[in-house]
Amino acid sequence: MEELKLVAEWDKTFAKSGKVEHKKVTFHNRYGITLAADLYIPKNTEGKLAAIAVSGPFGAVKEQCSGLYAQTMAERGFLAIAFDPSFTGESSGQPRYMASPDMNTEDFQAAVDFLSVQDNVDPEKIGIIGVCGWGGMALNTAAIDTRIKATVTSTMYDMSRVSANGYFDSEDSEDARYEKKKALNAVRTENYKNGEYTRGGGCLPLPVSEDLPFFVKDYSEYYKGRAYHGRSLNSNEGWNTIGCMSFINQPILIYSGEIRSACLVIHGEKAHSCYFSKDAFAAMTNDSAYAENKELMVIPDAVHTDLYDNMDVIPFDKIQSFFEQYLK
Repeated sequence: MEELKLVAEWDKTFAKSGKVEHKKVTFHNRYGITLAADLYIPKNTEGKLAAIAVSGPFGAVKEQCSGLYAQTMAERGFLAIAFDPSFTGESSGQPRYMASPDMNTEDFQAAVDFLSVQDNVDPEKIGIIGVCGWGGMALNTAAIDTRIKATVTSTMYDMSRVSANGYFDSEDSEDARYEKKKALNAVRTENYKNGEYTRGGGCLPLPVSEDLPFFVKDYSEYYKGRAYHGRSLNSNEGWNTIGCMSFINQPILIYSGEIRSACLVIHGEKAHSCYFSKDAFAAMTNDSAYAENKELMVIPDAVHTDLYDNMDVIPFDKIQSFFEQYLK
């Protein structure tokens, strides 16, 4: 594995818990990329524990939302890791700030590899949590990795759908996709000619104009405000401009109806993105022989980023009971 230079001091956007042990760990995926993760272990535990791997949101780092989820699940008795995906955060991979349906699904599988061989983990009791864009990745991983016994998605995006169709499928036409691809490929040519990759831009600086959609302001208040982090793409210059274009023609939820393991899909009622979870849940359960262990939970009045860090809204009691039921 590549030796990474990891930050030693606590630099999370949430307070450190006195109920868990914390340390940095690394592991590699099958493409040879070394991934960096925060490992959270509940104090005063013995034997083999049920374990959970967490990632997301799309463009965030483990010092933000995913770390909060992992630490909280460790407080509740699970061994948990929050990891940075390939090409982002403290993980390796060049060029930086790239994403791929295949690579990012592999990142989750690599996290399961790592957990499966830990002395203090029961390899038959491994679950995953995907937040926002990594909710879609989590379902895609659950569809291929039979070692995963339970999956939670929170405020999920289907990144392939939104990339190909735009928000609310408003760009779902051949012509719209053609123009999008034409523009991105023009950027590819310029980037190659100039020998550098441009960045697409992260969230808008505060204050955000009141003329823009609420969710734009919602994102900025999280990434540019209360959860700003120097390594977060969304907090700063965003993805490589062409870094996510493969999502346009690589749908990730084709086989979600074949997921046999348990899935809990959580979303906020007032989130602009709620349709992703509702449709993903329907695809998993309609005409499926495996619908019995699938559940959709819609949180009244909650918006998208409420499920990033609002401890009064995130249903951790439900998440805990779900994992206790299926990681047993």
